[in-house]
This record gives sequence, C-alpha cells and structure tokens, in this order.
Amino acid sequence: MSEPLYLDDLQVGQRFTSASYRMEEAEIVEFAKQYDPQPFHLDEIAAKASVFQGLAASGWHTAAVAMRLLVTSGPAFANGIIGFGGEIAWPKPTRPGDVLHIESEIVDITPSRSKPNQGTVTLKGTTLNQNGEVVYILTAKLLVPRRPA
Repeated sequence: MSEPLYLDDLQVGQRFTSASYRMEEAEIVEFAKQYDPQPFHLDEIAAKASVFQGLAASGWHTAAVAMRLLVTSGPAFANGIIGFGGEIAWPKPTRPGDVLHIESEIVDITPSRSKPNQGTVTLKGTTLNQNGEVVYILTAKLLVPRRPA
C-alpha cells in the first residue's frame, strides 16, 4: 500500500490511474435485481428493445465499481476518500465484459480557512472501458487533511 497523501502533497493537475475491473453479466443482473430492477438491466431481450439496445449495467453499479477502484487503487488520501458533494454523468452504458479503469485528476485544491488542518480537493474521475470510451464521470469534492505537524 502506498503512503497516504495529505493536502500538502497534492497539486492541481496531478493524475492517477487505477487498476481495472471486469464487469460480468451475472454480476450486472444480480446488482440490478437488488438495487435497480429495470428490464434493461435484467433481461437481454427487453434490453435490446430499450434505448440501450442491449444489456446495460445500472449506472449505480458502475458508480459502485468506480468507488471500489478509487479506494483500492486510486489516490491514497489520508483518512480515506471522504466526499461531500459532486456531479455525476453516465455518457455511455457499461456492458457485460467491459473492463473498466479510472483516470482521475485533481482539478482544485482549497485549504480550509476555518479549519487549518484540512482542505477540499476536487477530483475528477473518468471511468473508461477497454475501448477508451467514457462510461462514468464523477467530479467530487473531497475532505483531505493536512499532514500532521
């Protein structure tokens, strides 16, 4: 495991690349059964008749996998990835067999004025499939501590 990153270690433009994760059809269907039971996530025939024109993972499943990748192989922020807001987008569906990874970039760093031991980091994480197609974008505001004295 890498050394924890503190606010003082970070700079705008800094980039990170995660490991990869393969989306299996059975996992896509199981997630959808539990959390997003819509036909285009559960059934290939129904999915073909939908706007997705084939089985598509729930966007929330893609988001959960992206979170896993950030936590297990993304930037090792001290105290973990603590988010308190952001924006999300799903430009393309995630399909069975897609191999996802995240390319993330620090786009803003704002030290706290009221709490000098921490600050806010805005991290843009772009999740891509094996073809380089963007399937999920998360721009998150994260709480990151300063290095202890």
